[in-house]
Amino acid sequence: MCGINGIISKSLEIDLNKNINKMNNEIIHRGPDDEGYYNDIINGKKISLGMRRLSIIDIDNGKQPVISDDGNLILVFNGEIYNYQSLKIELETNHNTEFNTKSDTEVILKMYEIYGVESFSKLDGMFAFSILDKNIGKVFIARDFFGEKPLYYSKQMEKIIWGSELKSLMLNFESKPKINKEALSLYFQLTYIPAPYSIYDGVKKLLSNHYLELDIDTLDIKENEISKSVPQKTSNISFKKAKKITHDLVTESVSSRSISDVPIGTFLSGGVDSSIVSLCLSKTNENPIDTFSLGFDKKSFDETEKSRLVAKAINSKHHEFIVNSKSLEEDLENVILNYDEPFADSSALPTYLVSKLTSSHVKVALTGDGGDEVFGGYNKHYMGKINSIYTKTIPKSIHSNFLKYIKLLTISREDKRGKRYKLRKLLESVNYNNDFYKNIISLAFKSGELKELLFDDVNVLDSFFMNKKMSSINDFRNLDKNISLEGDMLVKVDRASMYASIECRSPFLNKKIWHFTNSLPDDYLIKGWNKKYILKQAFQEYFPDKFLEKSKMGFTVPVGDWLRTNLKNELRDYIDIDFLNVQSLFRIDYIVPLVQNHIDAKVDNTFRVWSFYCFQKWYTKVYNIKQ
Repeated sequence: MCGINGIISKSLEIDLNKNINKMNNEIIHRGPDDEGYYNDIINGKKISLGMRRLSIIDIDNGKQPVISDDGNLILVFNGEIYNYQSLKIELETNHNTEFNTKSDTEVILKMYEIYGVESFSKLDGMFAFSILDKNIGKVFIARDFFGEKPLYYSKQMEKIIWGSELKSLMLNFESKPKINKEALSLYFQLTYIPAPYSIYDGVKKLLSNHYLELDIDTLDIKENEISKSVPQKTSNISFKKAKKITHDLVTESVSSRSISDVPIGTFLSGGVDSSIVSLCLSKTNENPIDTFSLGFDKKSFDETEKSRLVAKAINSKHHEFIVNSKSLEEDLENVILNYDEPFADSSALPTYLVSKLTSSHVKVALTGDGGDEVFGGYNKHYMGKINSIYTKTIPKSIHSNFLKYIKLLTISREDKRGKRYKLRKLLESVNYNNDFYKNIISLAFKSGELKELLFDDVNVLDSFFMNKKMSSINDFRNLDKNISLEGDMLVKVDRASMYASIECRSPFLNKKIWHFTNSLPDDYLIKGWNKKYILKQAFQEYFPDKFLEKSKMGFTVPVGDWLRTNLKNELRDYIDIDFLNVQSLFRIDYIVPLVQNHIDAKVDNTFRVWSFYCFQKWYTKVYNIKQ
């Protein structure tokens, strides 16, 4: 696990070695163990590659950059390749390839030597890497299938820059770029910014499952898909056989993601996904594994009892960290700003905290992330069925009257996603034009509200749907993969864990499992209202009766309460009229009462106001403007 950076410059006067060193230092948290550089002049252009390393595999010999025997190929790599051992055997057997290290990094380079860019599709793992090919004067930059590892890039007049985090790229700008209006609209709808957008004009994120082809001579950039998605076909496979395959694929994936030369454990929340991952890891280890849970002193937010039950069942060496609101608030500012662009998923706070506390015990943690997207675990995945039944039963005029009274469901002193929140979310998402999914994934402001919030609303969420009719569970899951998984869940985990210098691996994010579940009938994934049905059935024998049917709260943080108490004064500064006028982003007559009503507990606007607060904190830091 590492962080990578790169620069290609037309100017021979620029000191790229100095620049790449600064970029590396910005992301030292991603790789505190080692660093590496490569500098050259090719076709009259200066080029520099850099990386920071968190040593996990082949600790002594896995240094980077890795250079081919003839010196013409140079690679820097962030991530892990889980099938590198089988690929290595294939190269040794079929191509008489010789290796100098035991690292997965060298396997990537040797694969490219034989197969070129076609080799990228053969990699099972999480990665972002750069390959300089001096033979053809090009650089190839690739990102993994799900987008677990980040990659930002920007083309300027004289150079191309890229890196794992935005903070490195910003060192190469003479002044801060302008805010991208499309990204701004996406953020205030979704509470995050999915690829290919970034918050800045002129800076993009590489799409998951894609690679860039940079021409060093012309500085042209081409973006290509690594591998086409496997056609989605409903299989005739029996449920019994599908259940067996599910069990074996998940078990195999956990095993492949447990290869490490350093201590490894699991994040165990007590939910379905982390419990199954912890179980599978324990079955492949002779000694008790280490499991880690984060609990809260406030009982309504605490779920450690579930994780204790699992830890006892699998006989793990369990570590339980109990924290309070003060513990979370102490890291609030640093965690928010570490994302480099507006990001309002409040569960980033406990994710960072459990990563930080775990890092003193192990260097690698397996997680249950991705289980909901892969196996159909969200309420929104059967929203299509609910929307269809509801709109056929309830006339639109009656539904409109329901919405008039929906504010009665929002008044709450307790900031948690309870039944009232869920009912409100359901009613607000119903759509008589089959457009409900845009509403359900808009966690902050709906499309119509953006026009009231922003002076320059540029609604681009529709482009992700591409006029497709969303009807099946697979439709929703595939959209989630490209939007919320890539833009929210994986961003949250990568930045939070890397900020604590710990590597997180997600066994459910496996191409084999993804393609398999995409081939299954919808009712194998969600049976009635029972989500992740086939996954639960495949592993239920290992757990207490009905344990996998228990609901899971997730990392819930009382940010709505904080905004009314400890953060109240800061929040009020952010709605200062003079400050808002200087920004010229928000419609004052809309945002000021919305925020004030939340502070006064007249209306619970937690998610809208939290997204506003996170944006304003980022904005004042980046543009150095005081309220």
